[in-house]
Amino acid sequence: MNAQHKGHLHLDPTVREDARRRLLSVKGHLEGVLKMLERDDVYCVDVLKQMSAVEGAVSKVASLVLRCHLKNHVATAALRGDTDALVDELMEYLKYSR
Repeated sequence: MNAQHKGHLHLDPTVREDARRRLLSVKGHLEGVLKMLERDDVYCVDVLKQMSAVEGAVSKVASLVLRCHLKNHVATAALRGDTDALVDELMEYLKYSR
Protein backbone atom coordinates (compact mmCIF):
# COMPACT_ATOMS: atom_id res chain seq x y z
CA MET A 1 0.00 0.00 0.00
CA ASN A 2 2.72 2.51 0.88
CA ALA A 3 6.31 2.79 -0.33
CA GLN A 4 7.18 -0.67 0.99
CA HIS A 5 4.56 -2.23 -1.29
CA LYS A 6 5.57 -0.47 -4.48
CA GLY A 7 7.65 -3.43 -5.56
CA HIS A 8 4.65 -5.68 -6.11
CA LEU A 9 1.73 -3.37 -6.83
CA HIS A 10 1.93 -2.16 -10.37
CA LEU A 11 -0.26 0.02 -12.50
CA ASP A 12 -2.30 -2.03 -14.94
CA PRO A 13 -0.47 -1.98 -18.32
CA THR A 14 -3.58 -0.89 -20.22
CA VAL A 15 -4.20 2.02 -17.85
CA ARG A 16 -0.50 2.90 -17.87
CA GLU A 17 -0.48 3.09 -21.68
CA ASP A 18 -3.71 5.10 -21.76
CA ALA A 19 -2.30 7.53 -19.17
CA ARG A 20 0.98 7.83 -21.09
CA ARG A 21 -0.84 8.55 -24.35
CA ARG A 22 -3.08 11.13 -22.72
CA LEU A 23 -0.13 12.86 -21.05
CA LEU A 24 1.73 13.05 -24.35
CA SER A 25 -1.32 14.84 -25.71
CA VAL A 26 -1.28 17.18 -22.70
CA LYS A 27 2.41 17.83 -23.33
CA GLY A 28 1.61 18.85 -26.90
CA HIS A 29 -1.23 21.03 -25.70
CA LEU A 30 1.05 22.76 -23.17
CA GLU A 31 3.63 23.38 -25.87
CA GLY A 32 0.86 25.06 -27.86
CA VAL A 33 -0.02 27.26 -24.90
CA LEU A 34 3.64 28.22 -24.51
CA LYS A 35 3.72 29.24 -28.17
CA MET A 36 0.58 31.30 -27.64
CA LEU A 37 2.33 33.15 -24.82
CA GLU A 38 5.21 34.07 -27.11
CA ARG A 39 2.84 36.14 -29.25
CA ASP A 40 2.32 39.81 -28.50
CA ASP A 41 -1.35 39.61 -29.42
CA VAL A 42 -2.29 36.70 -27.16
CA TYR A 43 -5.68 37.14 -25.52
CA CYS A 44 -6.04 36.28 -21.82
CA VAL A 45 -9.28 34.37 -22.20
CA ASP A 46 -7.78 32.22 -24.97
CA VAL A 47 -4.94 31.23 -22.62
CA LEU A 48 -7.40 30.52 -19.82
CA LYS A 49 -9.49 28.29 -22.09
CA GLN A 50 -6.45 26.31 -23.13
CA MET A 51 -5.27 25.97 -19.54
CA SER A 52 -8.71 24.68 -18.54
CA ALA A 53 -8.45 22.06 -21.27
CA VAL A 54 -5.01 21.02 -19.97
CA GLU A 55 -6.26 20.83 -16.39
CA GLY A 56 -9.23 18.73 -17.48
CA ALA A 57 -6.99 16.31 -19.36
CA VAL A 58 -4.59 15.94 -16.42
CA SER A 59 -7.53 15.44 -14.08
CA LYS A 60 -8.85 12.69 -16.35
CA VAL A 61 -5.50 10.88 -16.15
CA ALA A 62 -5.51 11.16 -12.36
CA SER A 63 -9.04 9.74 -12.28
CA LEU A 64 -8.05 6.80 -14.48
CA VAL A 65 -5.09 5.95 -12.27
CA LEU A 66 -7.10 6.37 -9.06
CA ARG A 67 -9.89 4.16 -10.40
CA CYS A 68 -7.34 1.50 -11.30
CA HIS A 69 -5.78 1.71 -7.84
CA LEU A 70 -9.13 1.46 -6.09
CA LYS A 71 -10.24 -1.45 -8.24
CA ASN A 72 -7.02 -3.47 -8.25
CA HIS A 73 -5.28 -2.63 -5.00
CA VAL A 74 -7.62 -1.07 -2.47
CA ALA A 75 -10.29 -3.73 -2.83
CA THR A 76 -7.77 -6.54 -2.29
CA ALA A 77 -6.16 -4.71 0.64
CA ALA A 78 -9.56 -4.41 2.29
CA LEU A 79 -10.15 -8.12 1.81
CA ARG A 80 -6.77 -8.83 3.44
CA GLY A 81 -7.73 -6.65 6.38
CA ASP A 82 -5.14 -3.93 5.68
CA THR A 83 -7.68 -1.26 6.58
CA ASP A 84 -5.32 1.00 8.55
CA ALA A 85 -2.68 0.98 5.82
CA LEU A 86 -5.38 1.55 3.22
CA VAL A 87 -6.80 4.58 5.03
CA ASP A 88 -3.33 6.02 5.70
CA GLU A 89 -2.35 5.70 2.06
CA LEU A 90 -5.52 7.33 0.77
CA MET A 91 -5.26 10.14 3.34
CA GLU A 92 -1.69 10.76 2.17
CA TYR A 93 -2.93 10.95 -1.43
CA LEU A 94 -5.67 13.39 -0.45
CA LYS A 95 -3.06 15.78 0.96
CA TYR A 96 -1.66 16.19 -2.55
CA SER A 97 -4.91 16.29 -4.46
CA ARG A 98 -6.56 19.64 -4.90
